[in-house]
Amino acid sequence: MNLNHYFSLKTYNTFSIEAIAKEFSVFNTPEELEELIIASGKHHFLVLGGGSNILLTKNYDGYVLKNEISGIDIIKEDEHHVYVKAGAGENWHSFVMFCIDRDLAGVENLSLIPGNVGASPMQNIGAYGVELKDVFHDLEAYHIKNKKIVTFTHADCEFGYRESVFKNKYKDQYVILNVTFRLNKIPHFNTSYGAIEEELKRMGKGVSIQTISQAVINIRTSKLPDPVKIGNAGSFFKNPTIPEKKYDGLKKDHPGLPAYPQENGSVKIAAGWLIEQCGWKGYRKGDAGVHEKQALVLVNYGHATGKEIYDLSEEIKKSVVKKFKIELEREVNVI
Repeated sequence: MNLNHYFSLKTYNTFSIEAIAKEFSVFNTPEELEELIIASGKHHFLVLGGGSNILLTKNYDGYVLKNEISGIDIIKEDEHHVYVKAGAGENWHSFVMFCIDRDLAGVENLSLIPGNVGASPMQNIGAYGVELKDVFHDLEAYHIKNKKIVTFTHADCEFGYRESVFKNKYKDQYVILNVTFRLNKIPHFNTSYGAIEEELKRMGKGVSIQTISQAVINIRTSKLPDPVKIGNAGSFFKNPTIPEKKYDGLKKDHPGLPAYPQENGSVKIAAGWLIEQCGWKGYRKGDAGVHEKQALVLVNYGHATGKEIYDLSEEIKKSVVKKFKIELEREVNVI
C-alpha cells in the first residue's frame, strides 16, 4: 500500500481542476481496495475512476482511491451472444475498440465516451440511441461495510436515464470491480439517432459496426472539446423529461424545440438547445465557460476553479427555469 499525502488531483479529473487530496492511492485488486478502506478508518474516501464525470469544488479532506482494476476477457458465448468481462479500471473507449476489433456488436454507438468501464453502469451511459443497459449482463461490486463481493444482475441495477442504484439507493455503499457485457454476434444497427446516417453517407461506406463507430467518433470530435486540450466533463446536464402537455405548450412558442417522445408518454427535451436559447453558447467568464460548439458542455479554459464552474452551472439553471420553466439536473457529480 503506497499512500501519497496532499496529492494533486489536477491530472486525475478531465475538468483539469486543481484540488488536493489529503491521501491518495491506487488499487489494482479487491484485496488492495479492502486494505485501503481499512487504512482509511473513519475518514471519508472517494473512489475515482477516469475522473470524467466529476467536478471538484474544493480540496478533499480524506482518502481518494483510484480504481485501476484491469483486464478484458471473453468468458463465454452462446448461439447469439458473446459475454465479455472487463475490469472497472479499463478505459471505456479501449474496451469498445476491443469489441469492435472482434466483430462483437452493441457498443459501437458508445464510441469515444470518456471515462472508465466501472462508471458505465453507475451512470447508465448512453449516446446515439444506445444505453449501457442494452448490453449489460452483470457486475461484481465490493460492499464497503460488509467487506463482501456482491453480484448485481440487470434487474438489480434498476437502470434509468443516466441512473442506477449506485447513484441513489446504494450511493457510496459499493465499489464496482468489474462488468460483464452481453454482445451480439449478429449486429442490430442503430443509425437513426443524431447525424449518424448523414455522416455515413459523407464517409461513403456501407453500414457495419466499424463504420458506425467511426461515424460516432467523427461526430463527437467535430462538436465536443478534447479534455486533453480544454478541460471538460462532456455533457454537464441531463436532457430533461417533461409531460406531453407541457411540451405541447412550449412547442407553440418555440417551434424549433428538439424533442424525443418517450414510451411512457413523456417527452425528452434537448438541454443543449434550452441553454443555447438562453444565450449561453460560447459564454466565457475568466476561464470558466460554455463551449462554442455545444452549449451542453461546460469548460475550463485553463485555471478555472471548480466553484467557478459550479457557479456558472447555477446561473445557467436559473436562466432556463426563468425562460422555459424547466429545471435542469446535473449529470456531472459535484464533489
